[in-house]
Amino acid sequence: MKPTSPLTDQKRVTDYIAQLAPEIGGLVETLRQIILQTDPTIGEQIKWNNPGFYYTGEMKPFDPKAYKRDMAVFNLHKGRVMLVLPGAASLPDPAGLLEGAYQDGRRTISFTGMNEVAAKAAALQVVLTEWLKRVEK
Repeated sequence: MKPTSPLTDQKRVTDYIAQLAPEIGGLVETLRQIILQTDPTIGEQIKWNNPGFYYTGEMKPFDPKAYKRDMAVFNLHKGRVMLVLPGAASLPDPAGLLEGAYQDGRRTISFTGMNEVAAKAAALQVVLTEWLKRVEK
């Protein structure tokens, strides 16, 4: 019997999205592509039981509990998709995209439909690019 190969992170994310209700799955897949197309150093994985995105490049050593590599993770609700950005409190946000002011430094972005995804796509990529500029290499 031939051993099965382990699932790649990309395949795990694809399988996860395929299990979602179509209206949420479509939003998640579209946002996934926008995020991954922002920069080739952005990777994906299942983290905290949802698709998440992280910086794949070299970084200075840090405490893993600081979550400095993690860029964003989905938080899915009925009729709404939220992106949680763990370290976004200090990022410039000229479009006013980021929501919330949590003590742990996270910010969020909510999407309720494809029109909103399209309207916020460029601003999301700006925020992610700013995040990448601050990576401690």
